[in-house]
Amino acid sequence: MFITPHFTLDEMTVSQIAAREGLDNTPTPEALANLQVLCGALERVRALFGTPVIVSSGYRSSALNRRIGGSPTSQHVLGLAADFTVIKVSPREAVRKICDSDVPFDQLILEFDRWVHLSVVNGTPRRQVLTIRKGTGYLPGLQ
Repeated sequence: MFITPHFTLDEMTVSQIAAREGLDNTPTPEALANLQVLCGALERVRALFGTPVIVSSGYRSSALNRRIGGSPTSQHVLGLAADFTVIKVSPREAVRKICDSDVPFDQLILEFDRWVHLSVVNGTPRRQVLTIRKGTGYLPGLQ
């Protein structure tokens, strides 16, 4: 099932850990509605770069989020966040270009220089940009 023209429900909910351990990762109706907002923002990221966006983590059920050690307040649990890479674009460059665009985001995080975390909100976004590296915690801006 396509949520938007380029993003499917399967890719936004797939988890090897959930499959292996029998964890249900089916989004609630509210999370599914939020995924539509999130995928709309991801469509804009895709258009900005003119290349596919590869989602490594989208929606996570509470059980899956706990199992992988995610934050209890993770926007992934609400269907409002995704971790991704952009084909042939470094995560740092992706964050830089998204920051300078009109792509709607609440948080944009360069995580470990390996992927981008983007979250959205139903309301006014903060447009908060952070960087996280091993042992540093979250740092403001693109570090």
